[in-house]
Amino acid sequence: MADGPGLETYANHTNSATDAPADGALQDAGGDATLKRTLLFVAIAAASAGLAFAVIRATLLKPPSDPTTERIQQLIDEANRLLKQLDDKKPD
Repeated sequence: MADGPGLETYANHTNSATDAPADGALQDAGGDATLKRTLLFVAIAAASAGLAFAVIRATLLKPPSDPTTERIQQLIDEANRLLKQLDDKKPD
């Protein structure tokens, strides 16, 4: 009679149906967290690389030489030189 259905005790049996999803859920949650951390790291690395590229490109680019700007600078230098000569000739 001890072998019949309904008379067995459940003390030594574990319910594998409820244990398996919990373990699977923990593994899925761990996988999701790892994926999120990886994506966050990749996003930070990409943003840092983009920012570094933009800064380096902006600092290395020289403005194109403009003949008008060069001529204006020459005229300013000449005017400063003439003013200095006048100041040197001016009596104390």
